[in-house]
Amino acid sequence: MYMIAGLGNPGLKYRHTRHNAGFDALDVMAKEYGIPIKKREKNGITGTGVIGGEKVLLVKPQTFMNNSGECIGALASFYKVEPSHVIVLSDDIQLDYGKLRIRRKGSAGGHNGLKSIIAHLHTEEFPRIRIGVGKMEPGDDQITHVLTRPLKNDRKLMEEAFSNATAAVELLLQGKIDEAMGKYN
Repeated sequence: MYMIAGLGNPGLKYRHTRHNAGFDALDVMAKEYGIPIKKREKNGITGTGVIGGEKVLLVKPQTFMNNSGECIGALASFYKVEPSHVIVLSDDIQLDYGKLRIRRKGSAGGHNGLKSIIAHLHTEEFPRIRIGVGKMEPGDDQITHVLTRPLKNDRKLMEEAFSNATAAVELLLQGKIDEAMGKYN
Protein backbone atom coordinates (compact mmCIF):
# COMPACT_ATOMS: atom_id res chain seq x y z
CA MET A 1 0.00 0.00 0.00
CA TYR A 2 1.07 3.56 -0.74
CA MET A 3 -0.01 6.68 1.10
CA ILE A 4 -0.42 9.85 -0.93
CA ALA A 5 -0.72 12.87 1.32
CA GLY A 6 -1.73 16.30 0.12
CA LEU A 7 -0.76 19.09 2.48
CA GLY A 8 -2.91 22.08 3.35
CA ASN A 9 -4.97 23.74 6.05
CA PRO A 10 -8.54 22.64 6.84
CA GLY A 11 -11.51 24.96 6.57
CA LEU A 12 -13.17 27.16 3.98
CA LYS A 13 -10.99 30.12 4.98
CA TYR A 14 -7.97 28.38 3.42
CA ARG A 15 -9.67 26.73 0.45
CA HIS A 16 -7.71 27.20 -2.80
CA THR A 17 -4.98 29.26 -1.14
CA ARG A 18 -1.41 28.73 -2.30
CA HIS A 19 -0.63 26.75 0.87
CA ASN A 20 -3.42 24.31 -0.01
CA ALA A 21 -1.87 23.26 -3.32
CA GLY A 22 -1.37 19.75 -1.89
CA PHE A 23 -5.06 19.45 -0.97
CA ASP A 24 -6.09 20.73 -4.40
CA ALA A 25 -3.77 18.33 -6.24
CA LEU A 26 -5.11 15.44 -4.16
CA ASP A 27 -8.67 16.46 -5.06
CA VAL A 28 -7.77 16.31 -8.77
CA MET A 29 -6.25 12.85 -8.24
CA ALA A 30 -9.26 11.62 -6.24
CA LYS A 31 -11.64 12.76 -8.98
CA GLU A 32 -9.48 11.25 -11.75
CA TYR A 33 -9.46 7.82 -10.08
CA GLY A 34 -12.89 7.89 -8.45
CA ILE A 35 -11.59 7.77 -4.88
CA PRO A 36 -13.80 9.67 -2.41
CA ILE A 37 -11.90 11.28 0.46
CA LYS A 38 -14.45 11.16 3.30
CA LYS A 39 -13.32 8.87 6.11
CA ARG A 40 -12.14 10.64 9.27
CA GLU A 41 -9.27 8.91 11.04
CA LYS A 42 -6.08 9.78 12.92
CA ASN A 43 -6.58 13.57 12.54
CA GLY A 44 -7.12 13.32 8.81
CA ILE A 45 -9.61 12.66 6.06
CA THR A 46 -8.82 9.62 3.94
CA GLY A 47 -9.96 7.57 1.00
CA THR A 48 -8.75 4.23 -0.34
CA GLY A 49 -8.62 3.03 -3.89
CA VAL A 50 -6.36 1.83 -6.67
CA ILE A 51 -4.07 3.88 -8.93
CA GLY A 52 -1.94 2.20 -11.55
CA GLY A 53 -2.66 -1.21 -10.07
CA GLU A 54 -1.46 -0.17 -6.59
CA LYS A 55 -3.64 0.15 -3.50
CA VAL A 56 -3.46 3.71 -2.22
CA LEU A 57 -4.57 5.68 0.81
CA LEU A 58 -5.23 9.33 -0.05
CA VAL A 59 -4.80 11.62 2.97
CA LYS A 60 -5.63 15.21 3.84
CA PRO A 61 -4.24 15.95 7.31
CA GLN A 62 -6.61 18.09 9.37
CA THR A 63 -3.96 19.17 11.87
CA PHE A 64 -3.05 22.37 10.00
CA MET A 65 0.05 22.53 7.85
CA ASN A 66 2.74 22.83 10.52
CA ASN A 67 1.57 19.65 12.27
CA SER A 68 0.91 17.49 9.19
CA GLY A 69 3.32 14.84 10.44
CA GLU A 70 1.07 13.97 13.40
CA CYS A 71 -1.60 12.63 11.04
CA ILE A 72 0.76 11.14 8.44
CA GLY A 73 2.95 9.45 11.03
CA ALA A 74 -0.05 7.95 12.83
CA LEU A 75 -1.60 6.67 9.59
CA ALA A 76 1.71 5.27 8.31
CA SER A 77 2.10 3.38 11.59
CA PHE A 78 -1.51 2.17 11.65
CA TYR A 79 -1.48 0.96 8.03
CA LYS A 80 2.15 -0.20 8.20
CA VAL A 81 3.20 2.00 5.27
CA GLU A 82 6.96 2.32 4.88
CA PRO A 83 8.24 5.91 4.52
CA SER A 84 9.44 5.10 0.99
CA HIS A 85 5.77 4.46 0.14
CA VAL A 86 4.57 7.81 1.50
CA ILE A 87 4.27 10.35 -1.32
CA VAL A 88 3.75 13.95 -0.21
CA LEU A 89 2.24 16.74 -2.32
CA SER A 90 3.00 20.25 -1.07
CA ASP A 91 3.31 23.88 -2.13
CA ASP A 92 6.67 25.49 -2.96
CA ILE A 93 7.24 29.25 -2.89
CA GLN A 94 10.60 28.83 -4.63
CA LEU A 95 8.94 27.61 -7.85
CA ASP A 96 7.03 29.56 -10.47
CA TYR A 97 3.31 28.90 -10.83
CA GLY A 98 2.60 25.50 -12.34
CA LYS A 99 6.12 24.07 -12.02
CA LEU A 100 6.80 20.80 -10.21
CA ARG A 101 9.84 19.58 -8.33
CA ILE A 102 9.89 15.83 -7.71
CA ARG A 103 12.42 14.32 -5.32
CA ARG A 104 12.87 10.83 -3.92
CA LYS A 105 14.04 12.25 -0.56
CA GLY A 106 15.45 15.42 0.96
CA SER A 107 15.30 18.04 3.65
CA ALA A 108 12.27 20.13 4.51
CA GLY A 109 13.75 23.07 2.62
CA GLY A 110 12.12 25.49 5.06
CA HIS A 111 8.64 23.97 4.64
CA ASN A 112 7.13 23.43 8.10
CA GLY A 113 4.69 20.75 6.89
CA LEU A 114 7.55 18.68 5.49
CA LYS A 115 9.57 19.34 8.65
CA SER A 116 6.73 17.88 10.73
CA ILE A 117 6.47 14.80 8.49
CA ILE A 118 10.22 14.20 8.70
CA ALA A 119 10.01 14.41 12.51
CA HIS A 120 7.11 11.92 12.71
CA LEU A 121 8.39 9.45 10.11
CA HIS A 122 11.93 9.75 11.57
CA THR A 123 13.42 10.02 8.10
CA GLU A 124 13.81 12.35 5.12
CA GLU A 125 13.61 9.36 2.78
CA PHE A 126 10.14 9.66 1.31
CA PRO A 127 9.21 10.94 -2.16
CA ARG A 128 7.66 14.34 -2.55
CA ILE A 129 6.16 16.46 -5.28
CA ARG A 130 6.43 20.18 -4.65
CA ILE A 131 4.02 22.40 -6.58
CA GLY A 132 5.01 25.91 -7.57
CA VAL A 133 2.76 28.59 -6.10
CA GLY A 134 4.71 31.59 -7.38
CA LYS A 135 7.93 33.07 -6.14
CA MET A 136 7.65 35.85 -3.62
CA GLU A 137 8.80 39.35 -4.50
CA PRO A 138 11.46 40.96 -2.29
CA GLY A 139 9.77 42.41 0.77
CA ASP A 140 6.67 40.20 0.48
CA ASP A 141 5.36 38.58 3.64
CA GLN A 142 5.59 34.78 3.38
CA ILE A 143 2.53 34.09 5.52
CA THR A 144 0.38 36.50 3.50
CA HIS A 145 1.70 35.01 0.26
CA VAL A 146 0.88 31.39 1.09
CA LEU A 147 -2.45 32.08 2.78
CA THR A 148 -3.97 34.05 -0.10
CA ARG A 149 -5.46 32.85 -3.36
CA PRO A 150 -3.56 33.30 -6.61
CA LEU A 151 -4.89 35.43 -9.46
CA LYS A 152 -7.05 33.68 -12.09
CA ASN A 153 -4.26 33.16 -14.67
CA ASP A 154 -1.85 31.92 -12.00
CA ARG A 155 -4.53 29.54 -10.71
CA LYS A 156 -4.86 28.06 -14.22
CA LEU A 157 -1.13 27.29 -14.20
CA MET A 158 -1.49 25.64 -10.79
CA GLU A 159 -4.39 23.52 -12.09
CA GLU A 160 -2.14 22.26 -14.89
CA ALA A 161 0.41 21.36 -12.24
CA PHE A 162 -2.24 19.43 -10.29
CA SER A 163 -2.93 17.31 -13.38
CA ASN A 164 0.80 16.81 -13.95
CA ALA A 165 1.25 15.84 -10.30
CA THR A 166 -1.45 13.18 -10.75
CA ALA A 167 0.38 11.75 -13.77
CA ALA A 168 3.70 11.92 -11.89
CA VAL A 169 2.24 9.99 -8.93
CA GLU A 170 1.21 7.18 -11.26
CA LEU A 171 4.82 6.96 -12.48
CA LEU A 172 6.10 6.94 -8.89
CA LEU A 173 3.72 4.10 -8.07
CA GLN A 174 5.24 2.13 -10.96
CA GLY A 175 8.75 2.71 -9.56
CA LYS A 176 9.57 5.19 -12.34
CA ILE A 177 10.66 8.17 -10.24
CA ASP A 178 13.55 9.03 -12.58
CA GLU A 179 11.13 9.15 -15.51
CA ALA A 180 8.74 11.34 -13.49
CA MET A 181 11.57 13.72 -12.58
CA GLY A 182 12.78 13.88 -16.17
CA LYS A 183 9.31 14.56 -17.52
CA TYR A 184 7.90 16.94 -14.91
CA ASN A 185 10.81 18.69 -13.16
